[in-house]
Amino acid sequence: MRGLTKTGLGACIISILSSLVLLSGCAQLGESKQQAVEHFIDTMVATHHVDKAELEALFTQVVVQDSVLQKIRKPAEAMPWYVYRTKLITDERIAEGVKFWSQHQDVLRRVEQDYGVPAQIIVAIIGVETSYGKYTGRYRVLDALATLAFHYPPRSAFFTKELEAFLLLSRAENMPPLDSKGSYAGAMGLGQFMPSSFIHYAVDFDHDGKKDIWHNSSDAIASIANYFVQHHWQVGQPIAMPVTVLGQQYKRIMNDQLKPDLRPSALESLDLKIIGAIDPDKKVKILEFKQQDGVEVWVGLDNFYCLTRYNHSPLYAMAVYQLSQIIVKKMIFNEE
Repeated sequence: MRGLTKTGLGACIISILSSLVLLSGCAQLGESKQQAVEHFIDTMVATHHVDKAELEALFTQVVVQDSVLQKIRKPAEAMPWYVYRTKLITDERIAEGVKFWSQHQDVLRRVEQDYGVPAQIIVAIIGVETSYGKYTGRYRVLDALATLAFHYPPRSAFFTKELEAFLLLSRAENMPPLDSKGSYAGAMGLGQFMPSSFIHYAVDFDHDGKKDIWHNSSDAIASIANYFVQHHWQVGQPIAMPVTVLGQQYKRIMNDQLKPDLRPSALESLDLKIIGAIDPDKKVKILEFKQQDGVEVWVGLDNFYCLTRYNHSPLYAMAVYQLSQIIVKKMIFNEE
């Protein structure tokens, strides 16, 4: 089956599956869950003109993944920073990042020129997400998204939309929906794009007629850069800066929001001093990172916030930033 078309499946497959509609993968569903699947199928048919029999047959092959549900309840971002950092910023990942940059330096240079996103940020993203393609995910994307859409109520709405997006991109890109592999959350390719991100931001950088973020490094690199551009990356601007803590006044304004909300001039009254120069007109966000013996305080700027649009975690954004800084020093200055 090459995507979802209006022509339906072959007669031999239909004859086998037509009497099993929603019974194989979805037989495990309770009545309300099965109704949710049927409602989803009806919506896809009405909204996107998908062949109903074909989609029903496809869902008979969905396998509910209990391990997906276990993993989404225990995300890595729940770790304290000092643990999270050691898992993502490793000697192996740094060395592989230097190697990846060396292998793809021409594409990275062109993408940086075209999009304005630093090469080291793109390299760090691919390193954090998939260790440069070593771990792009072992789950069938269809299984992962269907499991979360119909078995994980806290984020059912989000993953139902992603399931819809995945089926649409499978049709548009002429990809068999059962063949695509990804993470437990349905993220795909070298940069781990969710299906909706693929639709909005994936790029055919080498103009071969395909947006291949799985095997084509050029497309994956440019797609990541495009993602950041569309989320308002500020060319040439800093990302984050450490601060010296002179007291505890800053704690009274700490919150869970990530968007920069303070002028640098306000930091002194909060017993903070930025280590480095900063544009007084740029807003910053105070961020705490838990260490074993206390906390480390930084300020994030607009580009740090942009990094959190890729993964809504300050730990993730800081890991990408720090990994990128180490890799670029290795590349440019050959530091040991």
